[in-house]
Amino acid sequence: MHNAGRGLNLDRVIVGMSGGVDSSVAALLLKERGYEVIGVTLHVWSNPAPSPSDRERGCCAVEAVGDALEVCERLGIAHRLVDAREAFTSGVIEPFADAYLNGRTPNPCIDCNRMVKFAALMDEAERLGARWIATGHYARLSGEPGGRVEIRRAGDRRKDQSYVLYALSQAVLGRLLLPLGDLSKEDVRRIARDNALPVADKADSVEICFVPDGDHGAFLSRFRPGAVRPGPITDAAGRTVGTHAGIARYTIGQRRGLGVAAGERRYVVGLDPARNEVALGDRSDLAVSGIEIAGVNWVSVAGGASGSVKVQYRSMMAAVPGEFSPGRDGGGRVRFAEPQYGVAAGQAAVLYDGDRLLGGGTVAGARSAGIGEQRD
Repeated sequence: MHNAGRGLNLDRVIVGMSGGVDSSVAALLLKERGYEVIGVTLHVWSNPAPSPSDRERGCCAVEAVGDALEVCERLGIAHRLVDAREAFTSGVIEPFADAYLNGRTPNPCIDCNRMVKFAALMDEAERLGARWIATGHYARLSGEPGGRVEIRRAGDRRKDQSYVLYALSQAVLGRLLLPLGDLSKEDVRRIARDNALPVADKADSVEICFVPDGDHGAFLSRFRPGAVRPGPITDAAGRTVGTHAGIARYTIGQRRGLGVAAGERRYVVGLDPARNEVALGDRSDLAVSGIEIAGVNWVSVAGGASGSVKVQYRSMMAAVPGEFSPGRDGGGRVRFAEPQYGVAAGQAAVLYDGDRLLGGGTVAGARSAGIGEQRD
């Protein structure tokens, strides 16, 4: 791995603590290994969650700060609170709103890792003279001293979070520790209980922490008043069959909550922000043979790769086989071995070779299975 951080305290580590069980156990394990651990919690969002249960499950909720502080006191380690609200709003929430309002499907957790979380941890490490930073992500790192750091899938594939780490730079990876990489969630909760951590049985955080109830359309209506506007829902023939409550409430492949009575199953197959239109079709209309990927960050291979890969384009899915061809401007194209369904522009597409994460980027467009260019 990189010989980063000369002149820093080699035993000091900054642990990003969200107030959940994973980051809490990460801090515990590092302390047990002899590190001087400093817990850092980012204050990124202040808006109240819709319900008490949502507040408990939001990793960026104000309530999480108290949980993180309580854990640090239990472990006997220092705790710091860092105000990252401005960076979170500009780097995560504004792009999230822009994407949905333009018919795209973003992954704000990746944007947070890329623009906010790891940058803040690195800043704190520099400020406090710490050689290392750490998080409670389920993923593994490998590499030789002085060489390139590789990201690998977690030992427990069910909890693997390598997908959301693809955008990290070698500068960050060379200082990163991931102590949960070989553990299962059951292991982590058992360790927390055995050590009487107050968050041992705390529910897992929701996927989008600032939208804990999952209603991103309602969130955007509050965040961008007037931007989420009703418009036409059309069928395959272009006929208007209903009225939607704003295209930001829809994603490609969605089949529930369409607001249209239909005798057969229908899916969202197109979103046209210029016309403020949602197009419906059947499942076959979703089939794509390949995707264009923009802004690829190569992690485990310097200079890029080509040929056979496994591709993951949603956080909770098994990677599928395909062929990657490099393109211009740091992007490329994947041709799938079999048609895929529900691929949306804005999603992250991450490339793997076995359990090794090669790199990843953003889906810029999809090519329909034999029908020509579908959407971007």
